[in-house]
Amino acid sequence: MARMIGMSLCREILLNKDRFLLYSHKNPDGDTVCSCGALCSALRRAGKTAYLAPNDQVLERYRVYFDPFVMPESYMADYFISVDVASLNQMPESYGGHTDMIIDHHPSNSLFADLALVNGSKASCGEIVMELIKELCGDITPFEAEMLYVAVSTDTGCFRYANTNADCLRSAAELLDLGVNNGRINVGIFMKMTEAKMKLVGRIYSTLETRKDGLISVVKITDKMIKETGVTENDLEDLASYAGQCETSRVSVTLREKEDGTVKISLRSSPPFNCSDACAIYGGGGHALAAGVSLKAGIDEAEEMILKAVEEVWQ
Repeated sequence: MARMIGMSLCREILLNKDRFLLYSHKNPDGDTVCSCGALCSALRRAGKTAYLAPNDQVLERYRVYFDPFVMPESYMADYFISVDVASLNQMPESYGGHTDMIIDHHPSNSLFADLALVNGSKASCGEIVMELIKELCGDITPFEAEMLYVAVSTDTGCFRYANTNADCLRSAAELLDLGVNNGRINVGIFMKMTEAKMKLVGRIYSTLETRKDGLISVVKITDKMIKETGVTENDLEDLASYAGQCETSRVSVTLREKEDGTVKISLRSSPPFNCSDACAIYGGGGHALAAGVSLKAGIDEAEEMILKAVEEVWQ
């Protein structure tokens, strides 16, 4: 079990260590990629040697923030940090088996390292990293500011999700004051999609089923749908938002069939339902209003299992 630390002690530890390796999580989103990149940049400005661990699942749209910091094959790290990773089973394939420090915002973090800087009140890990960078360097560079804006905006659905709070918006405003072009980022990440993804989204809507008089909405994304529409992994981010658009929905369930025989499940909700509690029944987790889990099962069986967990937490 990790020892919880505050921002000041975290700064002191980092300034007394060197040769860092930072880990993002599996199926990396903008928050983990850009929080890693921004912290890596700041550590280098603080005179440290720092790199990001390889993660082949990083989407093309985030490569500009990831590739400049990826470790060379010969690199030997002395201090290992996970960023925006809630549990060991979320570590990427490149994980070497040891974590010295966790930096995260998931209340359900399993505290699998020696030390942990965790603040579950933050909407994104980027906000924690933003504060840490100011502690380490005293300022934020334009490129770090852009990465941090991507981190904050992607974990809040461009400030549409219920986790968006006043602190989050203040952080975003500070980053805009530093020159971030939010219009370009918002259009590129949140508003545009490929023709293939538009076709897939139409198929997703057609699978909609509801339970409890519409309070629970469920959509399925099969491997066949993915292949027939021709989407790539770069198109498959943020698919969990569509099921919850049903007007009556209070809990939405998105099931995505994977080629490896697992089903990735994403839950989204409105208060008071706790998605993390439902996902934790099968070893998953996340936030109260957004969580996930992967099940080794067929998509219909996985649907039955997660709806049983939803019903258990609903009671």
